[in-house]
Amino acid sequence: MSLVDALILGLAAFGAGILNTVAGGGTFLTFPALVLAGIPPVMANATSAVAVFPGYLAGAIGFRSELAQVPRARLVRLSAVTLAGGLAGSLLLMVSSNEVFARIVPGLLLFATLVFLFGDRLRCAGARSGTGEGAAGMAGLLLVSIYGGYFNGGLGIMLLALFSLWGMRDLHRMNGLKSGLSFVLSAISVAAFAVAGLVAWPEAALMMLGSALGGYAGAPVARAMPRRVLRALIGIVGFGMTLVFALRAWS
Repeated sequence: MSLVDALILGLAAFGAGILNTVAGGGTFLTFPALVLAGIPPVMANATSAVAVFPGYLAGAIGFRSELAQVPRARLVRLSAVTLAGGLAGSLLLMVSSNEVFARIVPGLLLFATLVFLFGDRLRCAGARSGTGEGAAGMAGLLLVSIYGGYFNGGLGIMLLALFSLWGMRDLHRMNGLKSGLSFVLSAISVAAFAVAGLVAWPEAALMMLGSALGGYAGAPVARAMPRRVLRALIGIVGFGMTLVFALRAWS
């Protein structure tokens, strides 16, 4: 890892920490930065998941009072489904070749960008549907978790939309449950990637520090910058990265 690569990765992780604290979308910075630094796509995706892991842990701790309001049996059930889906998605990534994954990445980035930009509408649509947390709800959580284990972009927004579909209305409790389940999913993914040897640890360690610092700096940024501006910036980055990776994969 050269000095230039270290600088790019550190800045990308710092920016990702800010974005994840304020609005989400940090994956749009960490994953491309790792690929730019010469990390193969599959390993870059795994290392990116490790890089943002401290943020999920901090979020789960920050929402511990909201998580405490969720009945333990329900929390265990949801965590078990999330673990199963996260592990399945991680294993799916492990068996993906760099060539195949590189061709899939543009579609994943585009999907994650659209989910981010239209997240509010998804939550509203879910709230109107109110299908409840039955077998279909658990199947939805399993699918979202598989996606999150395979590619993390847009996971938080998809979870919030799913909770709305279940009929949840308390945004603080929804955010608490989102943070808790995201941490559970990230933990199993990080463990699987580490065992499989898919993590570039020097880059991951640097980016974990950067994302933690960025997460701390995110609060004043959130107060100072209008949410519409942030959403527009993340949209530009997301669509831009989609185009870059599409050209790279299909050229």
